[in-house]
Amino acid sequence: MSHPIHRVTEVQLLGPYILDVQFADGTTQKINFQPVLEGEIYGPLRDLSLFEQVKVDPEIHTLVWPNGADFDPATLHDWPAHEQAFSERAQHWEAAGIEP
Repeated sequence: MSHPIHRVTEVQLLGPYILDVQFADGTTQKINFQPVLEGEIYGPLRDLSLFEQVKVDPEIHTLVWPNGADFDPATLHDWPAHEQAFSERAQHWEAAGIEP
């Protein structure tokens, strides 16, 4: 069984917590990350000054932040299929009081 390997090639900040993510296959995703910014890794990204430091890692071809947060490029590529699960997980972390 094979699956495509997706690579992030560029990222642009569109607004608070909203990124335009471009991929090597020519597709893009406009992603609002705000609903998923909870928990130990992603919670600190609620600080806009940290969130806005997003970069494309040239070795792993995905989005990375200085605090070590990242996302699987395949997840980013197919964001609409994963968004609800990430949001539900973030709500669970918030309800459990898991803070950054």
